[in-house]
Amino acid sequence: MKYFILILLVTNSMFISFALSAKTPAVQDISHLISKEEFSRYKDVADFIEQSPQVTITVMPSKEDVDKYGQKVAKSLTGSDCDRDGKMDDNPTCNAVFYKLWLKYAR
Repeated sequence: MKYFILILLVTNSMFISFALSAKTPAVQDISHLISKEEFSRYKDVADFIEQSPQVTITVMPSKEDVDKYGQKVAKSLTGSDCDRDGKMDDNPTCNAVFYKLWLKYAR
């Protein structure tokens, strides 16, 4: 019985640590894609986000969209790919990428 509880506790802690690590994605180092000279041209983080490549994704239409346009409606969103991985990034990710580049190139 002691071994069963021990195994259960170890397994539980492994799943918890995996779940916690999965929630905090690491910010990629993209300094090999953006040189110091290119980075220095950005006025601020907003300019960096605006000048980043754009990515378009398809999302499910809302009920209101379906009611208004019919069953065959398609919906897409376009946003910035700040870390240049081909996926749309949210604002915190873009801020983190900019900050990491700023720390690297400010020295």
